[in-house]
Amino acid sequence: MNSNEFYQQHHFPEDDEIDLAELWYAIWSGKLLIIAISGLFAISSIIYAINQPNIYKATTLLAPASEQGGAGGLAKMAGQFGGLASLAGINLGGGGTDKTGLALEVLKSRVFLESFINKHQLLVPLMAAKSWDVNSNTLIINDEIYNETTNKWLREVKAPKKPEPSSWEAYKAFKEILTITSDKETGMITLAIEHYSPEIATQWLLWLVSDINEAMRDQDKAEAQRSIDYLTTKLQETQLADMQTVFYQLIEQQTKTIMLAEVSLEYVLKTIDPANAPEEKAKPKRALIVVLGTMLGGILSVLIVLIRYFTKKGAATKLSNTKLVANNKEADSMQPTQSSQVLGK
Repeated sequence: MNSNEFYQQHHFPEDDEIDLAELWYAIWSGKLLIIAISGLFAISSIIYAINQPNIYKATTLLAPASEQGGAGGLAKMAGQFGGLASLAGINLGGGGTDKTGLALEVLKSRVFLESFINKHQLLVPLMAAKSWDVNSNTLIINDEIYNETTNKWLREVKAPKKPEPSSWEAYKAFKEILTITSDKETGMITLAIEHYSPEIATQWLLWLVSDINEAMRDQDKAEAQRSIDYLTTKLQETQLADMQTVFYQLIEQQTKTIMLAEVSLEYVLKTIDPANAPEEKAKPKRALIVVLGTMLGGILSVLIVLIRYFTKKGAATKLSNTKLVANNKEADSMQPTQSSQVLGK
């Protein structure tokens, strides 16, 4: 066996095992760096958590309003009078609709939320607010985004956006702070809005419930009125006594729908637990931010220490191996010379 084979067998093991003692030594040797980085992350996390404004979450509990007789248009009369109406070539349709589900989908729709924001002038408190002053109970507006004195938007954005937020931007921003949760077992619905100001969040919830009930009420009233107009026209066209009876009853039903819609304030969603200004913040979780930030710093510092340790170790091992290989080559080259000298003697 020559020196090269001997070197490979003793310096290049087949398996690289992780030595826990060596890992612990590497971590312990870099303990000062770990403490320094972890402390830096902890201090940064504390500063970041303190500077984050409080966000309050207002909630309200709703229940589906009981179905009123006549609500829903011609479809509710289809089962009773569909056969007679078909004699006159009239299709009343069939199958009811889930008004609560429909109301919730309308509530989340872009058209409704954009109209809601414009109606109540929510653009500034929605897009330009940065915090809430507890002592003065006032919303603080970011003067780099909006100038309250001149009522001018100042935010710097790239085209095609403009300084004043578009209705689409406002819609997306409102969707982020609005939460709608439905309990399939009880049918209860929870609406929640998060904002810097607890009173603003509460007021927006009250407006939201009122507006969705009003929108659904107006929609059913308009539908019922169209049904009455249609039935009145058909009533004048038919001479059949049975069909006239059907039309009169349908007209009566639609008239009742309009009447009930006008007197029902909570037409689709009934308030069980009204919104109230919360006294405790919902976020940020400052303690959690500090803990996670410190843990992140600790993990990152350990990785840095291990990478530095094994990098230096690898470089030193490589240098040592290079020198050893060079020495072995030099020794191998000298062996023939020495052998020839012995033979010469």
